[in-house]
Amino acid sequence: MKSEVGLSLQRRKQLQDIFQDVIEPELRTLSTEMRQILCDDLVTALENRLIVLVGVEAKPR
Repeated sequence: MKSEVGLSLQRRKQLQDIFQDVIEPELRTLSTEMRQILCDDLVTALENRLIVLVGVEAKPR
């Protein structure tokens, strides 16, 4: 059985905000646009990893 993991736009925004808060000191030197790009990339990486792990867990052993 295939399980899909997907994040809504609202949830993606929440996670981006969390990443920005958590790594704020490291982001200070970046422009606002670069901060947004980095946080979006982090959320995408997390989502992709979740998809892979859910797929692995769903495989029969």
